[in-house]
Amino acid sequence: MFKSIGTTLITGIITVLPIVLTIYLLYWLVVSSEQVMGAALRWALPEVFYFPGLGTIAGLVLVFIVGLLMKAVLIRQLFAFGEEILYHLPIIKTVYRAIRDLFEFFSPKQENFGRVVIVNFNNMEIIGFVTQEDPQRLPESFRNKDSVLVYIPMSYMIGGFTLLIPRSDVRPCQMNMEAAMRFALTAGITGKNEDTKSRKKSV
Repeated sequence: MFKSIGTTLITGIITVLPIVLTIYLLYWLVVSSEQVMGAALRWALPEVFYFPGLGTIAGLVLVFIVGLLMKAVLIRQLFAFGEEILYHLPIIKTVYRAIRDLFEFFSPKQENFGRVVIVNFNNMEIIGFVTQEDPQRLPESFRNKDSVLVYIPMSYMIGGFTLLIPRSDVRPCQMNMEAAMRFALTAGITGKNEDTKSRKKSV
């Protein structure tokens, strides 16, 4: 009886927790945007023009405008100049570069950056993500035209290994990055490939 109750509780937690965490993240983003932008708007505008939620709307508009401005060559050059300054500041350069590289990894503009591969390692096959194929962009000691830099994620935690793998031990994997990352981080427990299911439905 107690075993059945425990199993039911665990099933409920597994079902509810991802939903709760997703809602909480969205709530945190909305509240944070409202607090920051709302305070600025209340300072700049008469109180009569302000209403709850205006800060969140202003935050979304601001992010959209920044995205539009980044399409201009001049703005991108100014942004790159500002980044170069950050890259020379102690401590800040390490934190900023790490965060920047992480977001660049998931950027949809990177066509070959982060492509999913299967790595043959000691007769085992591991899911990995190619992070760098150009030897000239690697440290001098790592430059090898016959190898690629591959990130191997670890299951159930944020972490992994970055390895220089011979090209002969790497082959393409028919999964997009999102599906492969989800599969790897959950240790493949669900055994589902959403892309494959979607393709079958569309046929």
